Amino acid sequence: MKLYIQNMVCLCCKMTVIEEINKMNLQYTSIELGEVHLTESITKEQRKHLKKVLRKYGLKLMKNKKAILVEKIVTIIVTMIQQSEEIHKVNFSVFLTNQLNKDYHTLSTLFSRTKGITIEQFIILHKIEKAKELIMYDELSLTEISYKLHYSSVAHLSNQFKKVTGLTPTFFKNIKNKKRIPLEDL
Repeated sequence: MKLYIQNMVCLCCKMTVIEEINKMNLQYTSIELGEVHLTESITKEQRKHLKKVLRKYGLKLMKNKKAILVEKIVTIIVTMIQQSEEIHKVNFSVFLTNQLNKDYHTLSTLFSRTKGITIEQFIILHKIEKAKELIMYDELSLTEISYKLHYSSVAHLSNQFKKVTGLTPTFFKNIKNKKRIPLEDL
């Protein structure tokens, strides 16, 4: 049996779900971002309890097929950007189409209607959050960050960064109280 979990977008979320599934003594074959593969079905009471427990962590058990598909799109995008080396190897629309075996126009329309922004805008928001993270670590130059996130130039990164945050990357780097947005809030 598969369970789909909304907002499960990072390793910490995955570890939390594993912990809660283990507390409930449920057997699983795998737990991936957004999905839990149980070895057997769960009761209504178990589902209700799991739903309640996950809500405490900002996670949500899903049933709606459209919401599940949108969450799969989110998970794929987040994973691609967090593993930014993969960005260079593929076009997002082609990758999403291949991963989900659905027409990109269908995916894009569903995503826009559900999230209120386009897939492209969502990708930009996540790339900017990743850029913030890399700037805060202060290990890479802006040139290296722009290359890592597959921007055509530092100017392209800077323009998108300023459009999203209202700040230049350099100004962001120099402010003391840097703020990042949690991935599940994008």
